[in-house]
Amino acid sequence: MVADRSRPEPLDAPLHLAGPEGPWDEVGDRLDDTGRAVICTTWGQWLAAVLLDPALRPLLGRDWPRYRQTAAAAGRMRFAVSRFVVKHSAAAALDVPVDTVELGYEPDGQPLVRGAGEDLEVSLAHTGELIVVGVSRSGPIGVDAQPADRDVAAEVPAVRWCTAAERAALAALPEGERRARLLWLWTLKEARARALGPGPRRPVAGVGFDRDERGRAVLVGASDEVGGGAGEWTFTAHPVLERYLVGAAHRRRPGLPAAGKAQVDTGSRSAAAPLEERGAGCGDHLPFLRPVTSGWGEGRRTP
Repeated sequence: MVADRSRPEPLDAPLHLAGPEGPWDEVGDRLDDTGRAVICTTWGQWLAAVLLDPALRPLLGRDWPRYRQTAAAAGRMRFAVSRFVVKHSAAAALDVPVDTVELGYEPDGQPLVRGAGEDLEVSLAHTGELIVVGVSRSGPIGVDAQPADRDVAAEVPAVRWCTAAERAALAALPEGERRARLLWLWTLKEARARALGPGPRRPVAGVGFDRDERGRAVLVGASDEVGGGAGEWTFTAHPVLERYLVGAAHRRRPGLPAAGKAQVDTGSRSAAAPLEERGAGCGDHLPFLRPVTSGWGEGRRTP
């Protein structure tokens, strides 16, 4: 495959932040340089800071009832930490105090930053102890997180979500490499779906991924009908903490450079119910219950 060198560089590896203290200046630097950043952490690293924060209730805001109504203690803690990570990431991206950030929710449950002003795209994924947040000032972003040892093929046949070219390439690989490649494909497709956002069902098996001669993930078979041509997208998948694979997808907003801020009003974006820890992966036409909590909500891509 011949690479298109006009494509922007893929997203950097996720920044690991061990708590609310940051360093958040690195997030700001990435946003200034590329217009986007991906942050990862573990909920245990934030737990003490979140629970001991006297501003827990006001910082959770409209999520406070959901926090109080979550029966399981571990689920309640993960919920609170994930909202803190999202709010701190958004505050760093917007260069505003964290207590001024108000979250709403897309129809599929993904968070968004409410209010007029700068348009900031946000994506959240979590599985096990890992929490991942993507923020972008230059166009939609989606993130996904999966356990590195997850056997995707054991849960759903590749024929249901891989292209013919992807299946042919997979068939030529040894078993161990095949499993790793399947997880790589799955993670990228889920990240791209999150970046596309709520909308009609899209034919996941008609859009595939390959690697160019530099080893970068590239989109194959995309068109305007399924979310834009390959030149608008950048992708990456990185191992994190030796136990997870984190994928990210970014679609640069048309007319914008690869870096810099975008001035778009977000006040008209509607909010919906808080994020539910549920869902099937790679489109709602793959109906199975996932063992992790980073998948899509049932409300995404309903017929």
